[in-house]
Amino acid sequence: MVLKEFRWCQISSVRQLYPNHQKRVTGAAFIFKRSLNYHMDIDTIFKRLKENESLARKFHEIEVSILTILNYEDLFKRLLDQIQLKFKVPLVWLSISKESEVSRLAQQLSTHETWRERINLIEWQDLVAITENRMTPRLINTNMDQYSRIFPRPSALRIKSVALAPISLDGNLIGSLNQGDYSSHRFHPGLDTYLLQQLAIKVSLCLSNVTAHEKLRFMAFRDPLTGLLNRRALDKAIAREFSRALRYDRPLSVVFIDLNRFKQINDTHGHKTGDAVLSHMASILMEEKRETDIVARFAGDEFVFVLSDTSYDEADHFMRRISNLFDAPVRIENAMISIRFSYGIASTQTDTFRSATDLVKAADVHLYAAKYGTNHPVGGSGR
Repeated sequence: MVLKEFRWCQISSVRQLYPNHQKRVTGAAFIFKRSLNYHMDIDTIFKRLKENESLARKFHEIEVSILTILNYEDLFKRLLDQIQLKFKVPLVWLSISKESEVSRLAQQLSTHETWRERINLIEWQDLVAITENRMTPRLINTNMDQYSRIFPRPSALRIKSVALAPISLDGNLIGSLNQGDYSSHRFHPGLDTYLLQQLAIKVSLCLSNVTAHEKLRFMAFRDPLTGLLNRRALDKAIAREFSRALRYDRPLSVVFIDLNRFKQINDTHGHKTGDAVLSHMASILMEEKRETDIVARFAGDEFVFVLSDTSYDEADHFMRRISNLFDAPVRIENAMISIRFSYGIASTQTDTFRSATDLVKAADVHLYAAKYGTNHPVGGSGR
């Protein structure tokens, strides 16, 4: 975005010079370059007016393009792509506080590469320091290493100037909209940032609307305690993966997991601790899963893994590795808890199944055999 040093000039004072300007923008203002020669001719004035009108139009088009979007993926992609396209900026990205609700929801709901490549998660204290805890844009072209925490990788070392526009959610600072250039002259202090600040305000309003809709989507398909997919979402996901496995003749394995002696944990330490155990278990499963894997809370203390392109032996090796993570007790709610679980595996590689439902049922049967047919203290499976 080419930001220039401008002087305010009321539209009413130039309307007679620019009769074709049809928009009614009462109270608005054009911005003129500070070095404007007051004796410049009428052609130069027209040229400046058209440049400003073009700049304002681009900002307006970006704002309009994001107003009706109701999910994070599309909002982020449209916003960043449009800024980069219209203003020919080499780098455009968002920095979001790790502690924010937007970060939590977007990571759980979004799978698009935009989130991984163009969204930079940073610590809250770093965000406050870099934005100076203000909602006005900053233009920086010196001491760039001090701001490298918010730069996207691997371009951080090449950025010579940056424009940071703070964004908020419900009035609270949660991130910044950033533009970076490899030239130190692109963004420098003293340039007018009015239109950039207005865009950041519109983005903040859109974020509020999108977040409300994403909360509803999260509640519809996610377990509120663990954040994992719920039973409804699992049924849809496994049906999709089952059809894909049949179509491309690829192995698909399902793992049914059940915590051992979970009732005893609830009776001894209380349901609050029991809920914390379930959340801890879910967090481990999420950390260990591959990007293509699906993990869900089936019911109560039962979890399900859907492992695409995974043989029975590979699934069993994967689960044994997870079992080893629970060898030692963990501190949960001020109590040392030994978490043990059993698991059963069913795979399209070893048996023929008529439906995804039959595949899940088979994994459940193998779980029962592992839990009650062996003395394995942590987990096991039956074919």
